[in-house]
Amino acid sequence: MIYMASHLITKKTRFFKALSDANRLRILKMLQVKPLCVCEITDILQLAASTVSKHLSILKENGFIKEDREGKWVNYKINYGSSDPRIAAVLTSLEFWIADDKIIASDKLKVIKVDRNEVCSR
Repeated sequence: MIYMASHLITKKTRFFKALSDANRLRILKMLQVKPLCVCEITDILQLAASTVSKHLSILKENGFIKEDREGKWVNYKINYGSSDPRIAAVLTSLEFWIADDKIIASDKLKVIKVDRNEVCSR
């Protein structure tokens, strides 16, 4: 019984840890605008591709995002079809908590303008 309770707390802790990083929150807000590839996210965040990949991996492991292959592209997008109701609740509340943040607003403009054909060929 103690093991099962401990396992549930550990799972919930990982869920909240996934949301405890500003760059992961920025990624979620960017993906609410449109699906993006690693190169596009890297360009907007100005982080190393390996760092962005780690953030994406954490968000994916916790069910917030999913990836789709489209030809040579791997697109990351919000997992709106998650069976976990916490995912929908968090994604909805992000609008309330951080939508008016200046960095989030700036990221949104960058997402609209980013051109994968340009940034992925560098």
